[in-house]
Amino acid sequence: MTLRVLVTNDDGIGAPGILALAREAVDRGLDVVVAAPLEEASGMSAAMTAVEQEGHVVVRDHPLVELPGVPAYGVGGSPGFIALIAMHGAFGPPPSAVLSGVNRGANAGRAVLHSGTVGAAFTAAANGCRAMAVSLDVLSAGEATAASGGAAVTAAARVRDTDRHWSTAARVALDLLPRLTAAPVESVLNVNAPDLPHERLRGVRRASLATFGQVQMTVAEAGHGFVRTSLEEPGQAAQAGTDVALLAQGYASVTAIRAVTEVTDVDLSDLSDLDGR
Repeated sequence: MTLRVLVTNDDGIGAPGILALAREAVDRGLDVVVAAPLEEASGMSAAMTAVEQEGHVVVRDHPLVELPGVPAYGVGGSPGFIALIAMHGAFGPPPSAVLSGVNRGANAGRAVLHSGTVGAAFTAAANGCRAMAVSLDVLSAGEATAASGGAAVTAAARVRDTDRHWSTAARVALDLLPRLTAAPVESVLNVNAPDLPHERLRGVRRASLATFGQVQMTVAEAGHGFVRTSLEEPGQAAQAGTDVALLAQGYASVTAIRAVTEVTDVDLSDLSDLDGR
């Protein structure tokens, strides 16, 4: 039986990364449906937002010229919302797996909590579906190692999206799909690839989550009635074996994560002592 997958993202239905991921999935013989936000929805995490017209969520056909016959939709909603309605049959039979990406920029470290790309995967997993978040590190490899600080960001901005190696991330993701389908239901793989041709990739490695992302938000200024924020590089080196460190070394990274799980190391014993207080 052919595996049915939903391909979504948070960069929008017109982003080059989603086309690369959908193309790779089609080339592997999967049953593919594409549904993604009409507009960019980065940083949405697993938010449930949607645009309605006359009581209906906006869904528009968005044919992919490069992939004739693959159903594709632009949706007036957040990535998490799209994943949720897909699980309930909004775009045909529910998928057995969700592929979210390829995101423009790494989703690494504990900052994945805020990512719309990862949020779509988390939402799918929370509703009984295996999922993978896939991202391309636009600050890694040649352009970031040749620069530092703001210069790296400037160098990255000079690279046109059409010249980036979206297919490298897509190929790594689909190579990992058998690991995902063999994993427990509700599993999520977070995959990041450096912006390199696949033949220059040093390999794929299991990674731990860094304690920070590639950049961190800080409060640059606070005054009466306003706050101004900025993004800064962390003031410490990435720990060996983390996703951030591996990307900087030219490896693709993969981390198995789960969104909402109960923990047992918090003392909640003898709660009956609170009865009647």
